[in-house]
Amino acid sequence: MSDRLFVATRKGLFTLTRTGTQPHWRIGAPQFLGDPVTGVLPDARDGTLYAALNLGHFGVKMRRSMNNGESWEEQAVPAYPPQPEGAQGAPWKLVQVWSLETGGMEQPGVLWSGTIPGGLFRSDDRGASWYLVQSLWQRPERGEWVGGGYDHPGIHSICIDPRDSARVTVGVSTGGVWQTADGGASWRLASQGMHAEYMPPERRLDPNVQDVHRLVQCSDRPEVFWAQHHNGVFRSIDGAHSWHEITAVTPSKFGFAVAVHPRDPDTAWFAPAVKDECRVPVEGRLAVARTRDGGKTFQALREGLPQEHAYDLVYRHGLDVDPAGEQLAMGSTTGGLWISENQGESWDCVSSQLPPIYCVRFG
Repeated sequence: MSDRLFVATRKGLFTLTRTGTQPHWRIGAPQFLGDPVTGVLPDARDGTLYAALNLGHFGVKMRRSMNNGESWEEQAVPAYPPQPEGAQGAPWKLVQVWSLETGGMEQPGVLWSGTIPGGLFRSDDRGASWYLVQSLWQRPERGEWVGGGYDHPGIHSICIDPRDSARVTVGVSTGGVWQTADGGASWRLASQGMHAEYMPPERRLDPNVQDVHRLVQCSDRPEVFWAQHHNGVFRSIDGAHSWHEITAVTPSKFGFAVAVHPRDPDTAWFAPAVKDECRVPVEGRLAVARTRDGGKTFQALREGLPQEHAYDLVYRHGLDVDPAGEQLAMGSTTGGLWISENQGESWDCVSSQLPPIYCVRFG
């Protein structure tokens, strides 16, 4: 089992350590207290810890720790080139680092970053420098990307195929799923089969207008992807060449977060909510939806979660599963943090008073 959990919030980064006594998890002193931490990445290859901050007027900042967060050093920030005169679409200016992922195990130092306004960046030197993946940024289809929850589009999900690190799949809100098989030299739209109820009928199936909220890939079966979409849950079993809708989700098909079991591609978890204006748990009762049969059936798991006057929304990166597939962590917009040691059957509330939670990750 994992013995460390990192929680990125609107008011800092919190590190939890697992203990052998009650309570099982202990919250340590916050890092970057008062600063919005939009993402955190523990690098299993060498133990480095990365954090992305959004300081508003002072811009986006990146930090790196070599000693489990005891001290931090500043690192480079993804930067866009000068915007050509007359260029259409979102401004060429970094608004937020929305996702951070490592490259393959055989790629020491390689990092990937997804940003708002929709740029994908790569670093080959552990974040000392970044370059924009121009092959995706220059795609003509990007001109149609629009913001989902933000004013501008953003890349929130980056999946690296563990069998082939040159195969990278990303999720865009709103711009569908994109995939490269050659390390980013070329890209293809990979959201065929998804549908967008918010579009006119003639564009409902257009793969470039799909609002994918979150995209995850099974580690042991990388050909299997799960996606929480604005209009429901979708699954691919052929490496994102095609998608089919999962309709049995209960209590709701709407939500933002999804996690997939690292070894069992048929097991996945979701955090259902009411769409569109409310965005709160169904009937004010917080639940996690779990399937163990590839989406044919679902259970609404509630033990240990608030079942009255619960208005917690779980953001895209607010749900995580540990590498063993046993522990789950979930953080909400109202500062609730829950951990399950049994695949979601029951949950322990670690805190109900943290700042709004953006991201949780086991380390």
